[in-house]
Amino acid sequence: MELKFDANGLIPAVVFDNKTGAVLMLAYMNAESLEITKNEGYTCFFSRERNKLWRKGETSGNTQKVVSITADCDLDALLIEVIPEGPACHTNAESCFFNTIIEGEGPFSFKKLYNLILSRKNDKPDGSYTASLFEKGIEKILKKVGEEASEVIIAGIKHNFDEAVYEIADLVYHVMVFMANEGISIENIEQELARRHKFPKQ
Repeated sequence: MELKFDANGLIPAVVFDNKTGAVLMLAYMNAESLEITKNEGYTCFFSRERNKLWRKGETSGNTQKVVSITADCDLDALLIEVIPEGPACHTNAESCFFNTIIEGEGPFSFKKLYNLILSRKNDKPDGSYTASLFEKGIEKILKKVGEEASEVIIAGIKHNFDEAVYEIADLVYHVMVFMANEGISIENIEQELARRHKFPKQ
């Protein structure tokens, strides 16, 4: 098959997570970066802004091990399945796609919440409590983490299930605000926990 590169010798490549199916990023490849990707087994792209090749993770260490590369029916776009080794986005988000334009209902996930928190950090919408925490800075964020941790302890002493659930949710949220402020991703925590605990293969 002959891929159809555009007039600039580029082809769009959509990268998705082998484990979760989440779309991680959209980048561009030329013939050389595609060949490097196939030979080395890790994604390499062509930067239109810098007009040069770039290997994903060459500065951040957040590489992407390639599982498969598939072309679409017109042979003018690529779908790349990867095993990510760190966040895909330069903001330290797992995915580059976190700025919600239309928000439909769907199942809750910690990653969705984290991405929402990141969007509040970047967009700073008026009236947003989350944005106000980022505006007030790290001392305010850590103060809230401490307050919520104390509330969890109080609920635990009282053995109050509903109150404990409520306060734990508050604590988790404020810890995630702290994480977003410091550039710590959900995946960073998952990797650390995976390092500590070995689970049997299913």
